[in-house]
Amino acid sequence: MKIAAIELYEYDLTYAHGTYVMSKGRSARQQPSNLVRLITDDGIEGWGEAATLSGNYLPVFAGGTRAALRELAPVLIGLDPRNASQLQRVMAGVLMGQANAKNAYDVACWDIFGRSVGLPISALIGGVLSTEFPIFEAIPLSSVEESIAYVQKRSAEGILRYQIKIGNDPVKDAARARAIAEAFPGIFFFVDANAGFTLLEAQVAMRELDGTGMFFEQPCRELADCAILRRTGRLPMIMDETVLNHADLYRAKYEVSAAAVNIKLGRLGGITPTIGLRNAAQDLGMHFAIEDVWGGDVTSAAVSHVAASSSPEHLLHTSFFNDWTNEHVAGYQPRTRDGLGAAPTGPGLGITVDRAMLDAPVASFS
Repeated sequence: MKIAAIELYEYDLTYAHGTYVMSKGRSARQQPSNLVRLITDDGIEGWGEAATLSGNYLPVFAGGTRAALRELAPVLIGLDPRNASQLQRVMAGVLMGQANAKNAYDVACWDIFGRSVGLPISALIGGVLSTEFPIFEAIPLSSVEESIAYVQKRSAEGILRYQIKIGNDPVKDAARARAIAEAFPGIFFFVDANAGFTLLEAQVAMRELDGTGMFFEQPCRELADCAILRRTGRLPMIMDETVLNHADLYRAKYEVSAAAVNIKLGRLGGITPTIGLRNAAQDLGMHFAIEDVWGGDVTSAAVSHVAASSSPEHLLHTSFFNDWTNEHVAGYQPRTRDGLGAAPTGPGLGITVDRAMLDAPVASFS
């Protein structure tokens, strides 16, 4: 089996709840996304997605991802899509980094592999350990009243785990987080600064949040600053943006004493490197979240298979971004039900992309 043709599609994903606001004024109502369709010489197709979250969240932006997708496509023609290690080596030989674009191709190849043998991706990457798992959603930076209204609406639909965005004014952020948590005593909350705090600001926030028991996700940009903070504060810490490989994972545990890590497919380069890092985290006894940077139905399906095949003792939760966005190219599948997600049971990703929902390909390779 060989990759015979590649098609690239572009579309926009609008945030379903107004404006998505993170630390230091980073916000968006709409994000560009990309879909790749790989077709083999015997007619099997696979889909992957590469979405971005603005250009100032990670060192990646929409134009760069789209250029990388075009740069990589020609070298993938003729490769066996079932050989994930070879695919990753070939892509690394063409471009250093560019994990977001590589993610789309890696996922599409796993989709083809699963379809070719009639099995879901989760069965190919270790087997299903959880037929359902907890879903969390993020509460954008906003007023206390708006945040509480958001939780009231989403908790009525079954969501019982929330990430409270912070990272502007540490005192006000902490007061808001406390007010939200006190309004919903039976719900699990944690805070996330998205690396927006300086060390001083993070120390103030840690002090103000003391006693809440909340997990504190990625307070500072530098891992070393997070390590200093952890030595002076008592809240459990989750590392996210600074963890790109196994070395970072070990430093997160043994230097930062992080309790958990957020593992994102688009930050690492696909399902292949994600399951490697996930398995290492499990071996280290760390907890983790499985998600992506942004995306729609295809991203949510890919994430679901990694989550379903993860050790339930170590999996904190995951996110289905198709609950966060309005556009659905695969019938709004997979779906969150009563605050829980599940991986599709059909072959490959287990979803069907409706090309009628998309414009014509912006580029084709064969």
